[in-house]
Amino acid sequence: MTKRFRHKIIKEILQTNEVSSQDVLLKILIERGFELTQATLSRDIKELKIIKVPTSKGGYTYQLSENIAAMQDETPLSSLGFASIEFSGQLAVIKTRPGYAMGIAGEIDNKASKYILGTVAGDDTILLIPRENVSREEVVASLSAFIANLE
Repeated sequence: MTKRFRHKIIKEILQTNEVSSQDVLLKILIERGFELTQATLSRDIKELKIIKVPTSKGGYTYQLSENIAAMQDETPLSSLGFASIEFSGQLAVIKTRPGYAMGIAGEIDNKASKYILGTVAGDDTILLIPRENVSREEVVASLSAFIANLE
């Protein structure tokens, strides 16, 4: 079975099941006849841009970031978890609701690359690294285009 086919099946699994951990996903794949290691699955998750998002029950579930991005096109990011931004020198720290940092960081990387060199995301915090000679005002303006109520 090819990597492309495995990726297709992983996407189908995530769209039809609530997967709370890599272990759960690995077990489902093995039950479907795939032979893979945890390391291979971790690479697949990274390549497919799968992120963990909080559930209404207080846990987490794996989702395809493209599904989250589609939701974000309809809903301002502030509604989905953006909390605040604070600068320290050239760097900025963005606070989010728990579990939302990776999704928001992905959107920043995709939509503000002219002003933002990159992001590093944890669970509820994003380190934002602006490009050289980009002002705080330019950073805020570039993020305001898709993050509502940014101050």
